[in-house]
Amino acid sequence: MEFFKPNTKINFMGLRKWCAIFSLVLFIGSVGSLIVNGLNFGLDFTGGTQIVASFNQNVDINQVQKELNQAGLTKSSVQSYGNSRQVMISLAGKATGNDENQALLQQSMAQKVKAAVPGSSIESVNFIGAVVSSQLAYKGVLAVIVALLGTMIYIAFRFEYRLAVSAAVAMIHDPILILGLFSLFHIEFDLNALAAVLTVIGYSLNDTIVVFDRVRENFRRIRKATPTEVMNVSINQTLSRTVMTSGLTLLMVIALFLFGGAVIHGFALALIIGIIIGTYSSIYVAGSLAVSLGLNRADLLPSAKREIEDAP
Repeated sequence: MEFFKPNTKINFMGLRKWCAIFSLVLFIGSVGSLIVNGLNFGLDFTGGTQIVASFNQNVDINQVQKELNQAGLTKSSVQSYGNSRQVMISLAGKATGNDENQALLQQSMAQKVKAAVPGSSIESVNFIGAVVSSQLAYKGVLAVIVALLGTMIYIAFRFEYRLAVSAAVAMIHDPILILGLFSLFHIEFDLNALAAVLTVIGYSLNDTIVVFDRVRENFRRIRKATPTEVMNVSINQTLSRTVMTSGLTLLMVIALFLFGGAVIHGFALALIIGIIIGTYSSIYVAGSLAVSLGLNRADLLPSAKREIEDAP
């Protein structure tokens, strides 16, 4: 099944200069927003109190969240825990000083939850300190850096260093824009959103690798074409595949965002933004940058070049 004809000839590279300016403006704006506003970190990173509550019947997570919000506990999140009759409630609030202060805070939070959610029975109360939250933040950043480095090494060995640099720039471009939007609109950023960012990196990279693989094939098949023409042909040939995979995934994630509940809003929103940006960047960041860096057939297929030179 194809959305576009096999001989489609859209001149994607003709807009690469304007798209480069557009991407640069978005990137600088995102970095500026992160510097000025920072990220609205969730309880996973800031610390707080986690309460496990049980009920006599199956519990509706959205209803529990609504009751907590009505009681003034807006800095909270609810998720399933153990079975359908248990939930884990995370609440903002840090204790300072000795263990007695922590115990008082935990007791106060437990009483507020029990009063806000009728029929709940408190099973356990745990405090997430600053040490644990800082470790989560550190490991999250480390995971992104390791993913970037590993991908650059893989692409450099499989393809060519210009393609590796282009793919790495696209991989940096995508998460920065996602974080910039989260920062600009003060959307809560938690471990779920971080997982979505890492997913987007892989998703965007998959699109980029598909295009680069077709570029390598077309350099072998279309020997008299310029790098710009080869890149255009390759993107057009993979366009139907890109639209189908990105479009269907986007529809599913939008459904998750609309009907999945407040718990996964951050995750779904990061994926929605990431799929759109990732599809764009695989063409106008990775592809355009590779051409601008001087990608040519001799660099990508040196053995093919020698065959042509040695031919009578």
